[in-house]
Amino acid sequence: MSTEIRTFTIPDANAEEAQTQLSAFLRTVEVQRIDTAYADGAWRVLVLFADLRRKEESQQIEAAIAAALHGWRDKAAVQAGVTRDAVLSDELVSEIARFAPTTEHELSIIMNARGLGAGPHGGEIVQVVRSTLDVLIDD
Repeated sequence: MSTEIRTFTIPDANAEEAQTQLSAFLRTVEVQRIDTAYADGAWRVLVLFADLRRKEESQQIEAAIAAALHGWRDKAAVQAGVTRDAVLSDELVSEIARFAPTTEHELSIIMNARGLGAGPHGGEIVQVVRSTLDVLIDD
């Protein structure tokens, strides 16, 4: 989640309207820091924030990818006659869902960071991620 910056000016002359706008904005974001300064008859308010709508959207995307990977993993485990974790651990499902790799190279970076190779299912995993993203984008 990236941090964004927005500034507000609250003039002494018309403070109420500006304060109302600032309050409405603050209810829609996750505030990380607020700095204020007073100059030339007005308060300047600098807000560092994370947009909650984007946060919620990315959480929905992660959840959809994780659900698709869990479904794929269950089928792959049955076909191979192994446990689900032998195909892909819950921790890796979460990690892959978080980063949403759309190429085997991107997947290999995630796997290598955990000391693992992409394994025999790399192409299938990437296809599950791509298919899920395609469905979400088309909606």
